[in-house]
Amino acid sequence: MSLEDLYMEIILDHYRNARNRSSELPDHDVHVHHSNPLCGDELDLRVRVRDESIDGIAFDGDGCSISIASASVMSEVVKQRGLDDAEDLVEAFRRMMHGEGVFREEDLGDGAVFEGVAKFPVRVKCALLGWMALKDALTTHKEGRVQHSVTHD
Repeated sequence: MSLEDLYMEIILDHYRNARNRSSELPDHDVHVHHSNPLCGDELDLRVRVRDESIDGIAFDGDGCSISIASASVMSEVVKQRGLDDAEDLVEAFRRMMHGEGVFREEDLGDGAVFEGVAKFPVRVKCALLGWMALKDALTTHKEGRVQHSVTHD
């Protein structure tokens, strides 16, 4: 099995068995909705914050395998992280998706396999959807809001 095949298996596993996929998260502090009208991907993200850390996270929505798998990975790697650390990890993933290299590879976990998606510009927004929703959720929380909705062009 080639490395590319292994990466595809990891992505498909996260798509078929998405972690933290649920339309419910008891006592969540923030709920954001992100959509990408170009491809039809939609994602709802709920985050529960305790002691300035991500105590709980759940996402739900409809999207392609890349967007669902990436949101699944994101939800796994940021759970129990401090808010600033999670924001830094979002930035590391964003930079990777824009071809700037892999930063914090160990912390990204399965997220590092999405580096190859950067070769397909039309799919980059798919991979970033959940991560940008998290960034927005953290900003929304910091501003003391509870809900926010964003449509990406």
